[in-house]
Amino acid sequence: MVGMGRCASVGALLVAFAVLAPAVKATCDDELPTQLVGNYSGLACTPVWNTFVLRYAQGKDNVLRVVLSTMYSTGWVGMGFSKNGLMVGSSAMVGWMGKTGVAHIKQFQLQGKTPSQVVVDKGSLVSNDHDHTVLVQQAKIYLAFQLRFTQPLKSQSVLLAFGSAIPVNDRLSEHQDKTAITFDFTTGSSSSASSFPEGLKRTHGALNLFAWGVLLPIGAIVARYCRRWDPLWFYLHTGIQFVGFILGLAGIVAGVSLYNKIQANVPAHRGLGIFVLVLGILQILAIFLRPNKDSKYRKFWNWYHHWVGRLALFFAAVNIVVGIKVGAAGNSWKIGYGFNLAVLLITIITLEVLLWTRWRNNSSSTPGY
Repeated sequence: MVGMGRCASVGALLVAFAVLAPAVKATCDDELPTQLVGNYSGLACTPVWNTFVLRYAQGKDNVLRVVLSTMYSTGWVGMGFSKNGLMVGSSAMVGWMGKTGVAHIKQFQLQGKTPSQVVVDKGSLVSNDHDHTVLVQQAKIYLAFQLRFTQPLKSQSVLLAFGSAIPVNDRLSEHQDKTAITFDFTTGSSSSASSFPEGLKRTHGALNLFAWGVLLPIGAIVARYCRRWDPLWFYLHTGIQFVGFILGLAGIVAGVSLYNKIQANVPAHRGLGIFVLVLGILQILAIFLRPNKDSKYRKFWNWYHHWVGRLALFFAAVNIVVGIKVGAAGNSWKIGYGFNLAVLLITIITLEVLLWTRWRNNSSSTPGY
């Protein structure tokens, strides 16, 4: 790998202009640096995003030669290959110029969205390190690399991103901007990648969190602590639980659709989700089998209904935490659900103390005979 001199001040202005005015398109008019002409001549070229230009060619041995270039002053630039257009689960080639002027280009496995989950020297891309080159010339960075695939690439989900901070100990900072495109390596055409999987993942998470993490626990609280307002508590309980179950069912349908789309390997999350769904269905069926109050079977039905409901809510809470983790939802989801869980637990503890205090007072005031 070879590094050329940089014009930092001019480069900084150009990068800032590229961020603030993304309508300015790059072109293929610039010639390749002479250091790349030998191994990377005869490449097709097309602008792909902002100032990013992609040069590429596929050989008969399924080796893809790539030169990715863009405006540069400092930081890192990366190109990822994804199976489904999502960041998580993809592999990327990332290049940068170190603080001492040493060029770096490495493969990273994107296991999640936090810096600690972007793992260096891991990934599914097959390559030889000696085929990789990074150059900085005239306020542009060039990432040149060769990858071997099992078959020629056709339509491929490609991720493009850059960060403004120079990696330290091969640790990438959060990207300053990113995009996902679908690039056809046979025709050279590209289009914005569909955000369908990412939107479906958010829908799945939001519906299930609101249903199983908010509405259904509230319905259970009403059933236990609001029985003095009979029969209002019963109508509130059944209404809230019915709406919560329908929303939860919709969230599960979204999850099944998401799984069919991306084939995510999340057996624990799927298994818990199926188990909670079965418990929820049993609770709904129990409504139609509820004995009369004076029936001798009513106490058994009450025991069953109460404990199956509590079991469903407990495992639903566990699965929400698992889902936030495997879905790499980020800190906002963790903080939001953590706050919601804390409010529910404080409410339950407070109401439980009041219930037992009222029960003890009523017991002590009952005269003995």
